[in-house]
Amino acid sequence: MKPEILFEDEYLLAINKPNGMVVNRGFGAGETVQEWAEGKGITGSTSTTGSTGDDFHKRNGVVHRLDKETSGVLLIAKTPEAFGELQRQFKDREVEKVYIGLVHGHVEPQSGVVEAAIGRNPKNRMKFSTVEGGRDAQTGYRVIAHFSARSEERRLKSATTKVGFNTQDEYTLVEFYPKTGRTHQIRVHAKHIGHPIVSDYQYAGRKTTRGDRKWCPRLFLHAEKLSFKHPKSGERMTVEAPMPHDLKDVLANLSSRAD
Repeated sequence: MKPEILFEDEYLLAINKPNGMVVNRGFGAGETVQEWAEGKGITGSTSTTGSTGDDFHKRNGVVHRLDKETSGVLLIAKTPEAFGELQRQFKDREVEKVYIGLVHGHVEPQSGVVEAAIGRNPKNRMKFSTVEGGRDAQTGYRVIAHFSARSEERRLKSATTKVGFNTQDEYTLVEFYPKTGRTHQIRVHAKHIGHPIVSDYQYAGRKTTRGDRKWCPRLFLHAEKLSFKHPKSGERMTVEAPMPHDLKDVLANLSSRAD
């Protein structure tokens, strides 16, 4: 399980993070993205004084993060200056982000914007939710396609209904455009509009996820594209990561709906 290098020069490294790889050191078993970056010569440090240079070393140049089961484009800076400039672009909402997710249900309308503040879930501090007084969060979306379960998937679900598994057989493939960068933002906003992401163990519900993972063994969320200014030249650039084969296989086992 190694990242694929999508772009590299003396200032910047853009990778396609695989599903199952944790970004931050100390938060999971196996090699993390930070450790992988360190192996590429982007050195780490235990300094915590808070300057951009110290943050660069402490994080091995990793500019932002993706959840463990979210695959896709991730940026790693090679110098403190590039690190600071890329972080500034994320903070100032200059980075354009495109994610692809498969969600439960038939999403209507075909496009829109979800605006709902996000904060820690007061009942479970490991989760986030839309809460009054939370940090502002905006996620645009566009429907790509509608799907329904094929007969084999319906059979599997029918066999599990006695223990309460989800029997919903409509799904929607959606492009998400998060304007802000709150933790779990897309996952929380998808749940907020009543269409949780398939196999989302934290936000789709335990029984629903248990059923999902019979045919989609991981969170169906992929960071497909990032557009930003090169930290040195200032030239606008776009890095793309194609949908991985595991998610393509999930879609291949569903039936497309012409709605």
